[in-house]
Amino acid sequence: MNLAFGCDHAGYEDPAPHYAPALIEYLESLGHSVEHVGTYGQGSVDYPDFAEKVARAVLDQTAELGILLCGTGMGISIAANRHQGIRAAACVTEEMVRLARNHNNANILCIGRRISSIDECKHLIDIFLSTEFSGGERHVRRIDKMDLLGQTARTSS
Repeated sequence: MNLAFGCDHAGYEDPAPHYAPALIEYLESLGHSVEHVGTYGQGSVDYPDFAEKVARAVLDQTAELGILLCGTGMGISIAANRHQGIRAAACVTEEMVRLARNHNNANILCIGRRISSIDECKHLIDIFLSTEFSGGERHVRRIDKMDLLGQTARTSS
């Protein structure tokens, strides 16, 4: 699978292991192709810049799904969700990830370096990548409604 991966400086926070390179290495070891859009070090950066790059890759279909990492997963999910067609889910439990994919057709997983261990992040990613959208009528209806609301908000601004 083609994936887009982005993070802010939290992806390189000490102590080791630095999550960003470790998670990318893990994904590649599973046979995924990963486009790492940055950042690449510990210098302070603005997470919306990297949420934008991953969202753009998903929307342009150069990536099937995206993974974003910041300190908590919250800020970067808010930034990613500013893009119409993106359904970024900040998740910390298995059930959250399963429901985000199965019910909400989440296309970006957002995880927190300061919230979850590296092994927990890998586990959440595994669930994200292996869970399919149910396609249930009520879920499709709700996603369509969100997309319509996003279009209305943009045209009335």
